[in-house]
Amino acid sequence: MTRTVSLRVALAVLGTILVVAVVAVLYATREGDGGGDTRAGSGDAGGEAEDDGGWYGALVTDPAARPEFTLTDTAGQPYDFGQETAGQLTLLFFGYTNCPDVCPLQMATLATALEEPGVPDPVVVFVTTDPARDTPDHLREWLDNFDTDFVGLTGTAEEIRAAEDAALVEPSIPIDTEGRPLDEPPAGGQNYEIGHAAQIVVYTSDDLTHIVYPAGVQSDAWVADLPRLAEGWTAA
Repeated sequence: MTRTVSLRVALAVLGTILVVAVVAVLYATREGDGGGDTRAGSGDAGGEAEDDGGWYGALVTDPAARPEFTLTDTAGQPYDFGQETAGQLTLLFFGYTNCPDVCPLQMATLATALEEPGVPDPVVVFVTTDPARDTPDHLREWLDNFDTDFVGLTGTAEEIRAAEDAALVEPSIPIDTEGRPLDEPPAGGQNYEIGHAAQIVVYTSDDLTHIVYPAGVQSDAWVADLPRLAEGWTAA
């Protein structure tokens, strides 16, 4: 296994994180309708989970099943997420390679943690939310900046939306450089960004998600939590 962080990615991670205001509005925690929010929400980032069993992530009130969806990996092969990851500690993230902040931060923070002795190797799956620009080759090259074992998936816009729905995360949406939502990515090389869910969703060996990790969680939090997660949730 090879884990490296390129200078380009390191500079992106070390730079000031600027999150477009509309993304915060689109992906703020949804208030429940009396039955609670069942999505894999964003929770609170970064701090020690003093009242949540010592976890650094945000606990999910109603654990959801490992989702079933099939996309295409960077080698051009079908990847059945449910079948390929069943029974394994799995980290799922939706993002894109042109992301200026959250995506390289999440991947670099996780890759740094996985270098530490005694930290188990989960299955890490990155689903692009920008298939128009994230070709399989480009997605593979970008992920290799962090870890050559990270799985990259792509598909049509419709297939990716279905995967987001299956994983119970907020759907991604293209936005212009001033933060205005667009119906679809602009043609002709115009610049745009993608508003997308910022959390890493974790599936444990019981094929449920009990916890998610919002943007801003640091590498030492992963170092602390991943060994516990690898033991299985019943042992948590």
